[in-house]
Amino acid sequence: MDLAYLWFWIVGVLFVGYFVLDGFDFGVGMSLPFLGKDEVGKRQIINTIGPVWDFNETWLIVAGACLFAAYPEWYASLFSGFYLALLLILLALILRGVSFEYRHQREGLRWKKGFDTMIVIGSVLPALLWGVAVANLVQGVPLDENHEYTGSLLTLLNPYGLLGGITLVLVLFLHGLYFIGLKTDGQVHEDAKRLATRVGFITVVVAAAFLIWTIFIAAAHEAPLLPFVIAAAALAAVALLLSMFFHVKEREGWAFTAGIFTVALAVLTLWMSMFPNVMRSSTDVAFSLTIENASSTDYTLTIMSWAALIFLPLVLAYQGWTYWVFRKRVTRSRIEKAELVNH
Repeated sequence: MDLAYLWFWIVGVLFVGYFVLDGFDFGVGMSLPFLGKDEVGKRQIINTIGPVWDFNETWLIVAGACLFAAYPEWYASLFSGFYLALLLILLALILRGVSFEYRHQREGLRWKKGFDTMIVIGSVLPALLWGVAVANLVQGVPLDENHEYTGSLLTLLNPYGLLGGITLVLVLFLHGLYFIGLKTDGQVHEDAKRLATRVGFITVVVAAAFLIWTIFIAAAHEAPLLPFVIAAAALAAVALLLSMFFHVKEREGWAFTAGIFTVALAVLTLWMSMFPNVMRSSTDVAFSLTIENASSTDYTLTIMSWAALIFLPLVLAYQGWTYWVFRKRVTRSRIEKAELVNH
């Protein structure tokens, strides 16, 4: 396989990893206004992702770095054209990270509520804008003959793009609720189960509409991988329904696992819908950025391939070990004991 095509799939896998792992972080952050009736409950929710949220975000850094090195033309067009959307994502992620670190530094109610609000914003906004951005890459964006984006942020907020954003928010919200149900006990656990049931039914309807629309767009673009797009979309739908089934049966681990497959297959559906373009031009298809005309030299890609072969297994092993160490539930009694010790 040509290295340029190989790296298209490697970058895709990195983004799948990012949306799966940081995705449940976003979902946990979105749940704060609905779960946690008191301070102990809110700390219980936040502590479910406390040891892992920052490491989950490194998948985005790695994916962005690989995108820059493997496809400099794509990186330049994407980051200049989607500048405002990506800047808002970055600011929201900064707000969320700061809030996790500073929320517990003072005991004032206004102080904590302020940071709780920033956690929610820092979870909803990136999920929404990532969904909008990726959906527009599938649909096509206005590019000129120099591969420069000629639209604005409002151009991206079209019906399909907005539906993609709303779908991702709902899917990740549900993903996070499954994680909370898996990692907590007591009132938070019960409230997360009830909320996941309500959110799940809405998510099924919205996600089905988005996946069907995506298939029609891929068919209209005569996507070479259309049969695989349809198969991945169908499997994503099955995985979502299975997650709901396991959730109702109170099989929390299986529900969360099915949620992982839902996110992964949904992102893969969008990724395959783009192929062989990386940014399709809605102005003139001849102006599109493709895997071949956007990639780096074979020499660069060869060096990157060896680096990935050596270091990616180490990163995966370390992250797997991290999750194993922090695999236990975050119990309410443990947080209450910690509060007594601190006071």
